[in-house]
Amino acid sequence: MRYVVNRLIFFVVSVWAAVTINFILPRMMPGDPAQAMFAKFSNNLTPQAMHALELQFGFSNQPIFMQYVTYLKGLLTGNWGLSFTYYPTPTTTVIGQSLPWTLGLVGITTLISVFAGTGLGILIAWRRGKVLDTTLPIASLFVQAAPYMWTGLILLYVFGFKFGWFPIAHGYADDTPPSFTWAFFLSALRHGILPAITIFLGSFSGWLIGMRNNMILTLGEDYVTFAEAKGVRPMRLVMMYAARNAILPQITSFAIAIGNVVSGSILTEVVYSYPGIGAQLNAAVLQQDYPLIQGAFLVIALAVLLANLIVDLLYSRLDPRVRTGGAAV
Repeated sequence: MRYVVNRLIFFVVSVWAAVTINFILPRMMPGDPAQAMFAKFSNNLTPQAMHALELQFGFSNQPIFMQYVTYLKGLLTGNWGLSFTYYPTPTTTVIGQSLPWTLGLVGITTLISVFAGTGLGILIAWRRGKVLDTTLPIASLFVQAAPYMWTGLILLYVFGFKFGWFPIAHGYADDTPPSFTWAFFLSALRHGILPAITIFLGSFSGWLIGMRNNMILTLGEDYVTFAEAKGVRPMRLVMMYAARNAILPQITSFAIAIGNVVSGSILTEVVYSYPGIGAQLNAAVLQQDYPLIQGAFLVIALAVLLANLIVDLLYSRLDPRVRTGGAAV
């Protein structure tokens, strides 16, 4: 319980720090967001109308502390402001419409990459020196070294433009509006294949090589050698003795990966014009849409912190040394 309480306190403090930084950073940026927003209206609106728009968008000349209190109150009540780009749509609506696309694409692809990389990492470490061990890590590392954008453009040109096997943009066909139908599901699946392959190729190598190296180190431990000398079956030796302990560092990396699922692969979503939160964040930066930038960064920060909290608690169950300060159990 003491370990759990400490992690919860750290989580709450981290959330407060993320919220506060999210409030401060836009106010430290050069220029005035209000002027950037209203510059195009300045010749067409009366001063009274401009003031009314400033109030609607939440711009205020109040002291910074009062602005901070108003900001916290808006977060707690779900009032995250109006998007400049999609005015008068609230920021929460824009994020809510984009987030499922990113979770569906990046989330599923990340899980496939983790399980495939971890499983193959166990296999090639157990059969190290064989063909897979000498070719697969090098090939996957070569593919991962290519930037996401470059890989996406190559796949887009070859399989989308040249052969026409897959769509080259968007998350679904224009003649198939979002709905709970098989037609929309198949359209979304077809549009998501190339972005998913791009993300998979960019992350698979890390899981594969990380698990392989962890397994090789664990297989050299004395307790594994002793179990092998006692005649433990090879499959049980690999899974219950070696892989069970070698997978612990992977769990920490998995927490970071799951947290980053929310942010999406921004470059990949931009290349494919995919309607995820990464592409929305890129558009918000280009349009100086400060409410949407703040909302997107806040959701990303909370996702990372929550994922790390969950994995910290899970890690303490898998490895008791964590909650006992490193003492042997």
